[in-house]
Amino acid sequence: MHRIFQSFIDRLLTADDLEEFSKVMADAASALDLSYFAYLAPQSSINDTPRLISTYPSRWTAHYLRCRYQSIDPVIRQVLQTPEPFHWGVDFPLRVASTAERQLLEEAAYFGIRFGFTVPIYDGEDPVAALTFAADQKRSQFDKFVDTHARALQLLAMYFHAHVSRKFANERIFAATRLSPREVECLEWASQGKSAWEIGCILGISRNTVTSYLENAKEKLGVRTVVQAAMLLATTNKKSKIRTSSPRNCR
Repeated sequence: MHRIFQSFIDRLLTADDLEEFSKVMADAASALDLSYFAYLAPQSSINDTPRLISTYPSRWTAHYLRCRYQSIDPVIRQVLQTPEPFHWGVDFPLRVASTAERQLLEEAAYFGIRFGFTVPIYDGEDPVAALTFAADQKRSQFDKFVDTHARALQLLAMYFHAHVSRKFANERIFAATRLSPREVECLEWASQGKSAWEIGCILGISRNTVTSYLENAKEKLGVRTVVQAAMLLATTNKKSKIRTSSPRNCR
């Protein structure tokens, strides 16, 4: 379990898009003999399509999102009511309040989503996402593993959410701030520990010009120091390529 968890964490650090995040979690789930997983996170607006990363059949996920089933899903309703992980399936029936909810569960079963273990993910007192491990049929191995390693699966879910949300939050930050190429370049060198004088030597511009670019970047990113701005840039996977040319002689 430790080896699988460590590999999972290491690969999350380098994942760059939805496909890679899905692959990381899918491989971890497969190594643990868990058939399917689905991560669902609502967006800022109720009208926005939620972020869904999963290995569920694509026909089912497309249908789920198209019908906006997240608004009536009994699993999601339970996520909204409790921060504790929970089982669902034949031996752990969900409360079904309407014909539409019953139809949703029947359709999910048709696509092989019949049993699951769902981890609600909360930010303080508010639910922000959920990650479900599911199976197409009742298996003693699935139940036994989930019961034995419930807290480990909860940790996997929390780490996964943290990395996914940070990745896409950072992309929104940089899309919104519209740093200039020169500002990004100066910050990238600063993230490698270069001083304004050294960056000026590398880029062939004055120290004062570098300082001006860094000040503009700080203001756009809403941070107080160059270190904070450089660290924010370093956490993203949107870095532009930098030439690693030798510094020019400065006098």
